[in-house]
Amino acid sequence: MTLRIVIGAALLGASALAAGGALGAAAGQAPQAAGDSAHGRQLFLRENCYYCHGTAGQGGRDGARIAAIGMNLQAFIRYVRRPAGAMPAFTEKILSDQDLTDIYAFLQSLPAAKPASEIPLLRQLEEK
Repeated sequence: MTLRIVIGAALLGASALAAGGALGAAAGQAPQAAGDSAHGRQLFLRENCYYCHGTAGQGGRDGARIAAIGMNLQAFIRYVRRPAGAMPAFTEKILSDQDLTDIYAFLQSLPAAKPASEIPLLRQLEEK
């Protein structure tokens, strides 16, 4: 086998893995249930997520900013189940996958943080 064939096969395999989600959905796998952001907000408050992450997911001293994050739903669920750092794990006995889907929908409904250049006070400090 030549190096060109090996590289081509590797690229083809990587492309197939990247497209796997779309192919799986097209092959008849059930699509993920949409989350209910209103219920997600209730759960976010009930489970005290806001203590560390803030009421608008803006983050704080003890928790990261989680509003409008670039993480997909499956990665979000996986992280909540087995977090790094000081965050407690939320098992399925505490929050079901549907509950986490609702919380994820709530977090995605929140506006993203503005860039520093769009915050007048920070612009003033930058000009000094």
